[in-house]
Amino acid sequence: MPQHCTPEDLALAALGEPLGADDATHLTGCPECAAEVTSLRRSVELLAVPEFAAPGPPVAPPPSVWAAISAATGVGAAPEAGTEPAPEPLAEVHELRPRRSRLVLAAAASLVVGAGIGAGAVALGDGDDDGETVVALAAAELDPLGDHTASGSAEVVERPDGTRVLRLELDADAPQEGYLEVWLIDEDVVGMVPVGVVMAGTEELELPADLDIGEFPIVDVSVEPLDGDPTHSGVSIARGQLEV
Repeated sequence: MPQHCTPEDLALAALGEPLGADDATHLTGCPECAAEVTSLRRSVELLAVPEFAAPGPPVAPPPSVWAAISAATGVGAAPEAGTEPAPEPLAEVHELRPRRSRLVLAAAASLVVGAGIGAGAVALGDGDDDGETVVALAAAELDPLGDHTASGSAEVVERPDGTRVLRLELDADAPQEGYLEVWLIDEDVVGMVPVGVVMAGTEELELPADLDIGEFPIVDVSVEPLDGDPTHSGVSIARGQLEV
């Protein structure tokens, strides 16, 4: 019986963090662990979207809560009519440094190992390292679909280490509900590969090593609901075809 990677190592691999030599070798040859990493990536992307992590406003408890407290304790005190208890002050939220943010996401992702809500990709850092040379492989202009106004451009480039990334420049309004996701689709618009969760602006998404962009040349941006369904919602807001 092979010794599989730990949930923590799988979460780190989904974030693109380096693993130890033994774990990295096991992950390369173990379809089960590789599938877990793939399923985690989309979960991590959702956690990484700031809007999903923003705290909501304080909510006053309903009257039934006070009634339950009174019944359990025998204390009849309750807030006066028309008043609410003063909420505790919310802590100021500070943006974490990139490394710390990735570790926080890794810890969160380790809690959902096995949940498997679909494939995805880990967003890369802010641009290329200084002096790094990339090779452009294909590019596309993204045009709005239907009544939508989203537009932009996409480019597939190869880095010196052989990894390929999809560079996206997207001009789009944030959806009132759900989130934006990028897909690569075949020319028959049947086969679809989720690439990553994005926001308006500049994004870079690493492509799966075995993905043939000639077979999936259509870049599609969709609005996806927060329903846990990894399939395409059918609501595309922009689309374009990669040309070499």
